[in-house]
Amino acid sequence: MADAILEVFRGDQDGGNTKQYTVPVSPGMVVLDAIHYIQGHLEPDLAVRWNCKAGKCGSCSAEVNGRPRLMCKTRMDALPLDKPITVFPMKTFPVIKDLVTDVSWNYMVNRKIPPFTPRANAKWKMYQEDVDRVQEFRKCIECFLCQNVCHVLREHKKKAEFGGPRFFVRTAGLEMHPLDGVSRAKLLKDQMGIGFCNITKCCTEVCPEEIHITDNAIIPLKERVVDEFYDPFLRLVAGGGRILRSVPAAGAQNTRRAQVRIEARQSWIANSRAFPQAESLKPWPRSSIIVT
Repeated sequence: MADAILEVFRGDQDGGNTKQYTVPVSPGMVVLDAIHYIQGHLEPDLAVRWNCKAGKCGSCSAEVNGRPRLMCKTRMDALPLDKPITVFPMKTFPVIKDLVTDVSWNYMVNRKIPPFTPRANAKWKMYQEDVDRVQEFRKCIECFLCQNVCHVLREHKKKAEFGGPRFFVRTAGLEMHPLDGVSRAKLLKDQMGIGFCNITKCCTEVCPEEIHITDNAIIPLKERVVDEFYDPFLRLVAGGGRILRSVPAAGAQNTRRAQVRIEARQSWIANSRAFPQAESLKPWPRSSIIVT
């Protein structure tokens, strides 16, 4: 095959420029191989983060020809070689050096999310339907490409107010676990800013594990937040016949609201066959639509 020209960003947090390198292309070669060629033969000080080169560690995230990708899963023969192939670091995160970015903010967000906490006296039995629903979320390799492409973080820079797609996926995996007993709705609304997401599905498009982030995680979580804080029927019933003007953070009203949800959900289950395993459900309605 012909040689390829790679235009790679060189710089740090103070700025930088692109530099072009000519790299021989061999069959089966991926962009990460080309970066390694540059490191080994042309620029030994080129900084790049990588580990497994098998699409499972999520380390080699970058923007190749303007699209967030894993360099180890981007084949050279799938890119046009008649013009330079651009390789830039992820735009959303601060540059440390060259193609390496500081993604530590993500781990700070992760620490806000309450871990799995089983319900008291829960029956430790799981149905296949429940496993199928959360298994998809376990595939995340934390490449943070979804975080990088999300316009709320990328363009509007709302890191202080928004959790991002990756952590909506993690929260969904916990919220939809049939044995978990913790509500994270207030966290989603107040600290993770799920309302900022306008479901453009950019995150879903770039996910290398093909997780249906928007349809199976974010939209059901939005439904839960609306049900918890904005549903007028639940506010009416929980208020003992009068609409509550505000949603209490804790106390008897919340206990009553939770009980109303349980009763409403069990009544719905009794009149349909969508979720026959009522005893395994958390006290919260769940969307019955799973995108596959």
